[in-house]
Amino acid sequence: MKEIGVGILGFGTVGAGVAEGLLRNRKLMAERLGVDIVLKRIADVDITTDRGVRVDPDVLTTDAQAVIAAPDVRIIVETIGGTGVARTFVLAALNAGKAVVTANKKLLAEYGKEIFDTAKKNGVDIYFGASVGGGIPIIRSLREGLAGNEILQIHGILNGTCNYILTRMENEGKPFDEVLADAQKLGYAEANPSLDIDGFDTAHKACILSALAYGFQPALDQVQVEGIRNLSGLDVKYAADFGYRIKLLAVVARHDADIEVGVHPTLVPFSHMLASVNGVFNAAMVRGDLVGDTLFYGRGAGRLPTASTVVGDIGDIARNMAHGETRYARAVPEYGEGATKLRAPGDIVSRFYLRFMVADRAGSFGTLSTTLGRHGVSISAATQKDEDGGETGYVPVVVLTHPAPAKALDAALAEITEAGIVNESPVKLRML
Repeated sequence: MKEIGVGILGFGTVGAGVAEGLLRNRKLMAERLGVDIVLKRIADVDITTDRGVRVDPDVLTTDAQAVIAAPDVRIIVETIGGTGVARTFVLAALNAGKAVVTANKKLLAEYGKEIFDTAKKNGVDIYFGASVGGGIPIIRSLREGLAGNEILQIHGILNGTCNYILTRMENEGKPFDEVLADAQKLGYAEANPSLDIDGFDTAHKACILSALAYGFQPALDQVQVEGIRNLSGLDVKYAADFGYRIKLLAVVARHDADIEVGVHPTLVPFSHMLASVNGVFNAAMVRGDLVGDTLFYGRGAGRLPTASTVVGDIGDIARNMAHGETRYARAVPEYGEGATKLRAPGDIVSRFYLRFMVADRAGSFGTLSTTLGRHGVSISAATQKDEDGGETGYVPVVVLTHPAPAKALDAALAEITEAGIVNESPVKLRML
């Protein structure tokens, strides 16, 4: 049986999980794939800390370049993370003719074109199935199972930290800051949670999905990204009163020649399948022109779920090598240029949830509704949540709109704010 050697760069949570998977299931994979996948090297700056997996000490090294150069290593697995040395090592491996497997969404979102072009130039595979959704096979499905479909849209809950926070805010009525602190204590949120709660982790994944679905990956700084840091428990409660649950959604969709890519807290109807995705779980709903709606659900992070996808990618590459094939053209998106462009945020049409703190006096709501109507924004439902203005003299008014262009709504909200009938900026959330 042909033997294929693997080298892992980075022996942290995911790297240790990959090592565990390769060692535990080596015989099983050999039986299924017809090739013996052997863990040859692991490189990390720290090779003394116990990772909870037994490896031969001779496999461990602090020299990543030596792993890349090793003649018995044909597949390099990058689990370092970030865009510093990880980028350097991935490019070095590809240029050395080694196949690469990575779960590094930030690296692919920011340097994807350079990396994929390098893989193609050298005629080697690069697989990245765990970069979006951890253990969920969304990447593989877009690349293979749905290859015969025109992808109409993708909506994804792609960050477990945010989904955990939103679930508890709704179920327990706790404020954002309190739930975030609990998530940090439990290890679901980082000490510095900005990448997650401000939406950028989800945005990295949305960019990768856009590249796979449409051959178009926008620059991250051009993508509209809204996180959940400023989300009020009031809006979580009021959304539920209307039959909606708030989720942080990645949105990727085609609109003729334009591609929409964005991240937004979004009201999802209770009846929608994504509304039932709770806690740290992730899900992606893909709509194809032939298959209709498909849902991919599971754990989006964690040592073994992520390792499961990485090990699956290693197996695919090893099988390719055993048969003398390289399938980089299938694994790597062709980046579109020319007519395809990112849709401007103001041109996106959506339903919206709006919350105003409106002066508790006659005519205030009339001014509000007239202004929305003048800008072409039609109201589908509205309610005043507190008939007594209390000590402030302002009451919360919640409005749900029919579909409207975002730029028309923004113009209306600016006019309402200037009219002096609200005492704070209106809350605006998208609706699915």
